[in-house]
Amino acid sequence: MDFTHVNEQGRACMVDVSAKDDSERVAIARAVVSMQPETLALIKSGGIKKGDVLAVAQVAGIMGAKQTSSLVPMCHPLMLTSVDLNFEMDDDNSCIIITSVVKTTGKTGVEMEAITGAAVAAITIYDMAKAVDRWMEISEIKLLEKWGGKSGHVKR
Repeated sequence: MDFTHVNEQGRACMVDVSAKDDSERVAIARAVVSMQPETLALIKSGGIKKGDVLAVAQVAGIMGAKQTSSLVPMCHPLMLTSVDLNFEMDDDNSCIIITSVVKTTGKTGVEMEAITGAAVAAITIYDMAKAVDRWMEISEIKLLEKWGGKSGHVKR
């Protein structure tokens, strides 16, 4: 088996994408933060003492997507053209569903940036609300959809 991230000496390397064509690339990822109903109500009402939880999580998720190549060793640094996060408050399941959409035009995809953006937003929600709900749970961090590049459109 040939590994893409291993050089001729058997050491880790970043894949050479220089011969690939530039194309528009988009990735959508998700994370879910489950919590007590009272915690969700506090977040919705602006009652968390650290401030506006979703506003801070929005900025944190964008920053996380932009820093992915600094966190994940084999990721290429990318010029992101768009990062957006959406938050759905699910009262029935007492959770916040985070959707991260990341775009670029380049030689490699933005799946890791979308996943990192969703994960960092989730961690930020936890950090902002942990004083009232230490047992929140972050789950379902996953890629939902991507398009662009050689593999085309892929949807979970």
